[in-house]
Amino acid sequence: MATSSCVAWASHEAGPRRIRRRHWRPPRCCSSGRQLRIFSGSANPRLAQEIACYLGMELGKIKIKRFADGEMYVQVQESVRGCDVFLVQPTCPPANENLMELLIMIDACRRASAKNITAVIPYFGYARADRKTQGRESIAAKLVANLITEAGAHRVLACDLHSGQSIGYFDIPVDHVYGQPVILDYLASKTVICPEDVVVVSPDVGGVARARSFAKKLSDAPLAIVDKRRHGHNQAEVVHLIGDVKGKVAVMVDDMIDTAGTISKGAELLHKEGARAVYACCTHAVFSPPALERLSSGLFQEVIVTNTVPHHHSFPQLTVLSVANLLGETIWRVHDDCSVSSIF
Repeated sequence: MATSSCVAWASHEAGPRRIRRRHWRPPRCCSSGRQLRIFSGSANPRLAQEIACYLGMELGKIKIKRFADGEMYVQVQESVRGCDVFLVQPTCPPANENLMELLIMIDACRRASAKNITAVIPYFGYARADRKTQGRESIAAKLVANLITEAGAHRVLACDLHSGQSIGYFDIPVDHVYGQPVILDYLASKTVICPEDVVVVSPDVGGVARARSFAKKLSDAPLAIVDKRRHGHNQAEVVHLIGDVKGKVAVMVDDMIDTAGTISKGAELLHKEGARAVYACCTHAVFSPPALERLSSGLFQEVIVTNTVPHHHSFPQLTVLSVANLLGETIWRVHDDCSVSSIF
C-alpha cells in the first residue's frame, strides 16, 4: 500500500531558486473547487512522497500488489470522484512492469470517476524509440503514448523527454518540464567552479540544442561537441572533438545516462584534449550495467543527476538532486489552471 506522511527534505536537495518550498498547507481544492489527489506507483515512491510534502499534503491511499503469476492488482482506497488525480509513476526499469502498472492505475481512477487524470512520468521509458532508423522498426514511443491515452489519462506531465517531438505523439495535453534549473542552481553554488573556465560539452551531435541552452544559462559558456559514430545499441565510438577544452572545466550535458558508454568515451577524449576536470550532468540516471564501473573509474570529477529514476547504488563522485519541488509546483499550477511555462 502506497501511503505516506510528510518528512523532512534531504540535506542535498537543490531546487530552482525561483521555486520555493511551500511552508503553508494549501487548500485541497483549487479556485474551481476541484479537489487534488496524488497517488504513487511502486516505481519511485520516495519522489512521490517528496512531491506531496512540497504541496503540504499526504499521498492518497492506493493498494498495488502482484499475483504469483506476475499480474498486477490496483485498488484506489479512497474516493476520487470529481477530483484532479495525479499519478506519479516513472516508467524506468523494469520498464514493462512499471508501464503496465501505470496503465492499470489510470484505468482504476477512470472507473472511479476521477474528473481529470494526469500521468506524472518523471522518466518516460521507450522515449528513445521515437523514430525509425531502419526498415521494419516500431516507433515504440508513439505506441506508449497511445496506450496511456487509451487507458484514460487526460494529461501527461513529463520531465526532459529524449526528444521534444515526442510531445506530438500524444493526442492529449503534455506539460514538458526540464531538470536544467535544478542542475544549474547546484552548479552555481559550487565556488570551486569559475564561470570563465567552464565549457559545456554535448556528448553527441543530437544533443547540441540541449547543450547550447544549458551553456546560455550558465553565463553564456562556450560550447564543444563530441562527434561520434554509433555501431549498435548501447555502443558508441568517439571520433573527434569540435571545440577547445584545453585547461577548461568541461561540463558534459545529456538527458540521460544509460550504460555510460557515450559519456565515458567522451570524457576520455576531453582529458586527452587537455580538460582540467570533467563533470557529467544529466536528468535521468538509468545506470544500466556497466554504468557504475565506468562512472566511478576516475574520469569524472563529479556525476550530477536527479532523482527521476530511483537510485539503489552510489559511488563517491555521484550527486543526486531532487526535482520534487519542480514537479510539485507544476502539479499545483496544472491543478489551479495557472501557467506552467512561466516557471522556466
